[in-house]
Amino acid sequence: MNVLFTGAAGHVGADAVARLVGRGAHVIALAHSRSEIIANNGRRVRPAEVVHGDVRAAGLGLDTDTVRRLAGQVDLIVHCAAVTDFGLPEHRYTELNVDGTAHALALARTWGCGFLYVSTAYVCGEYDGTFAEDQLDIGQRFGNDYERSKFRAEHLVRDSGLRWAVVRPGIVSGEYRTGHSREHKHIYQVLKLIVEGKLRTLPGHYGATLGLSPIGHVADTIAAAASRFADHVGHTFHAVGATPLSLRAISDVLAEYPSFRVADFVPPSTFRPDDLDDIERGYYQKVGRLYASYLSRRLDFDCTNTRDRLGLPAPATGAGYLRRILDSCVRTGYLGRPEPSVAEVLAALQREGSRI
Repeated sequence: MNVLFTGAAGHVGADAVARLVGRGAHVIALAHSRSEIIANNGRRVRPAEVVHGDVRAAGLGLDTDTVRRLAGQVDLIVHCAAVTDFGLPEHRYTELNVDGTAHALALARTWGCGFLYVSTAYVCGEYDGTFAEDQLDIGQRFGNDYERSKFRAEHLVRDSGLRWAVVRPGIVSGEYRTGHSREHKHIYQVLKLIVEGKLRTLPGHYGATLGLSPIGHVADTIAAAASRFADHVGHTFHAVGATPLSLRAISDVLAEYPSFRVADFVPPSTFRPDDLDDIERGYYQKVGRLYASYLSRRLDFDCTNTRDRLGLPAPATGAGYLRRILDSCVRTGYLGRPEPSVAEVLAALQREGSRI
């Protein structure tokens, strides 16, 4: 299979490209500016070719000769490129996530190839309950412009008339076995402010749940859906852990770490930012409010297609997995001070002994 993969240098994209290359696919990696593709484990990924482009432009910013050269080669476009940061101006999500998807679809139509779209499970918006893989438009409200843009883009995909499939990750998090992540975004930023005592009170319900997605499981899902794309046309696959993590479970696990502070969650109806002191209110307005709606949703994501069609059971992402994430963050120094190694302890003892 010959695959054009957009967003190949991104956090999720790099690991998915690595999986596809490992399966023997001929991957043409489209990146915006980076020439090297580095996986979550720090290893360099070597696709068949790296081309540079811009999803905001027609033809994904590829020059005419490249578009013509690839026309008879590409069997499938995997469109993973997106802006995922919260709190940006609405037009940034439109030009990158919505218009970018439209440009990728137009190129797929020109080439007559298939289209695999990497969306988000949070197209469900502010929905409570179990969200199924075949659901999309359920009259939901959205917590932010990012969710809305991915919802709009997914509609474009479904209405395109092309052969399509969709993969929906949840909150992308660390590698399942070790908890390691080379990027610390979204939930990591909130956890950091909580454990440092900068966010001490937040609006939320202890029964609210977060759908974590180990990055390896997301990459495996994308690669599996792409590798036998013809068998999966018209289907959507949730790449989310099997155990939604409640705020109560998060609080209990954080309390196991003596150096961590634990936030109090209060009903959103009684939460007032003006009741916070000036410093905490600043952190809440800059970061906390962007994620407040996630602290009130009681969500579960059905993963039947991913399990039955792709043969990928959802990994358990409960308290044990959260501990591995936190332990990794402590080791790297992202949360708290990293524990000294045995060699560092012995060296310190030797220095102390030499002074006696």
